[in-house]
Amino acid sequence: MTAKQKAEELVDWFTEVKPPKLSDYSKIYSPTARLCALKVAEEVLGYMGADRGYQFWTDVKEELM
Repeated sequence: MTAKQKAEELVDWFTEVKPPKLSDYSKIYSPTARLCALKVAEEVLGYMGADRGYQFWTDVKEELM
């Protein structure tokens, strides 16, 4: 999986999340989903340090920005 594919997968996942029922039309839209995915990438990088996979998650973060 490429960094671009992972970034798209994260955004898609957050887009499909059903938030607590505020109304029948509640939905997380793409800009918010992108910010959530970016937070995930930053969290992974924060815990990862310089371990393997660091460059991959750095690339994912760049795709999301």
